[in-house]
Amino acid sequence: MSDLRPNTPLLREITLNTERAKKVAETTLDAPAETRIITISNQKGGVGKTTTAVNLAASLARKGMGVLVIDLDPQGNASTALGIEHHNGVVGSYEVLVDNVPMADAIQQSPEHQNLWCLPATINLAGAEIDMVGLPDREKVLSKSLLTFLKNLDRPIHYVFIDSPPSLGLLTINALCAATEVLVPIQCEYYALEGVTQLMANIDRVRTSLNPTLALGNILLTMFDNRTNLSTDVAAEVRKYFPSQTLNATIPRSVRLSEAPSFGQTAISYDPKNTGSLAYQEAAIELAQRGVPNE
Repeated sequence: MSDLRPNTPLLREITLNTERAKKVAETTLDAPAETRIITISNQKGGVGKTTTAVNLAASLARKGMGVLVIDLDPQGNASTALGIEHHNGVVGSYEVLVDNVPMADAIQQSPEHQNLWCLPATINLAGAEIDMVGLPDREKVLSKSLLTFLKNLDRPIHYVFIDSPPSLGLLTINALCAATEVLVPIQCEYYALEGVTQLMANIDRVRTSLNPTLALGNILLTMFDNRTNLSTDVAAEVRKYFPSQTLNATIPRSVRLSEAPSFGQTAISYDPKNTGSLAYQEAAIELAQRGVPNE
């Protein structure tokens, strides 16, 4: 018997996703007045930071925005997902931070979209924190390089997403000092809020001592499973504590989101009408429409 019988869960999902895809396609976005520099940060690993960075970036690029992804994680997963070369010998974020290479000389255009660019991370980045110890204003090396890059562009960059490692080391501090806002992915699982209070405290420390314009922009719920009470309860708890910051869009668990990087793609190009891909496109639209947070 066919799985596409009337009122089956599969048919309902296909119908809903078709409607969502149509709405996403019909939505137009206005470019921000100034470049929004968004650091994706959470000291807890495995919450979907890189997946969030590349899929939000790809979604906004498809909407006509100029987008740059800065890969500050030595694993280079964002570079992989964007189809960017980042083997040993490639000039990337390490050379920008340590060797004072101009960012314009290290950025590559992603095959994902003509509006999407990436500053790749190579394995050399693993030693960057040690190599940067003696640099003057070492916390603001990325900020200065990025501002210089943005001032000398032939075409506008409307959004910069910085994918930072899951630790509060010098790389993450550089990401927070360069940003205008922070987006925090929180997984809808047990212990989801563990460490978030500490993250907020660290953001406050950076704002107080290094970057007074930094705002806690938005929170994105990831790995949501509507079949479990746990996901629902965690989502409710996050919205209770952060009602204005938490995006309405929620990212579900999806095999397609996990598969896409192995093909050197984001989920947006790998399977644009998948539930997870649509959720990221909706989150990107909401992020853009909310505008710069007032903090």
